[in-house]
Amino acid sequence: MELRQVAVGTLLSVALAGCAALPGGAPPPVDTYELTAPQPPERGRRLPRVQALVAEPTALKALDGQDIVIKTGPATIQFLEGARWADRLPRIVQARLAETLQLSDRLGGVGLPGEGLAIDYQVIVDIRAFEIRVDAPERAVAEFYVRVLNDRNGVVRAARRFTATVPVAASGADGFVAALDAAFDAVALEIVPWAVSVM
Repeated sequence: MELRQVAVGTLLSVALAGCAALPGGAPPPVDTYELTAPQPPERGRRLPRVQALVAEPTALKALDGQDIVIKTGPATIQFLEGARWADRLPRIVQARLAETLQLSDRLGGVGLPGEGLAIDYQVIVDIRAFEIRVDAPERAVAEFYVRVLNDRNGVVRAARRFTATVPVAASGADGFVAALDAAFDAVALEIVPWAVSVM
């Protein structure tokens, strides 16, 4: 799997994210990461007259920023030091989920708010977990609660929880993000056919 690594920094460790400066006043280097949009299989129901909007996901504060979350216990989290997402996580999930729907070629149009589409349905996501869990074995966990809303009458057509767990196969930030990217791919590839099936 090819990761989109935007910047290169130093060797990373799991700790609370800090703002300590290096000697001379320069901030410490930060590796910046993206998620990738998976290519859905070329099969399944097609709705060429339907247009859908992917709303910006909701999330608790710990997941509503650029920090990469490390869950160290049932009720404790830390942030990956020296690494961050390229944008707020909800915006990245929104963009990549919309891209995955577009790649599926199952709908007449898929867009984001402000793009001027005449919307039939909204795909609304609540990010409930998107983290590395370090209690053995180390693994990435993604949990999204998704609703498909009829935009014309405000009725929720269906709602479902999607989860994925992927083992961490390599050490450091690259290994953590690769596992999170794979977990996102697994969830997105389940959301797409389900969402289309209930529209």
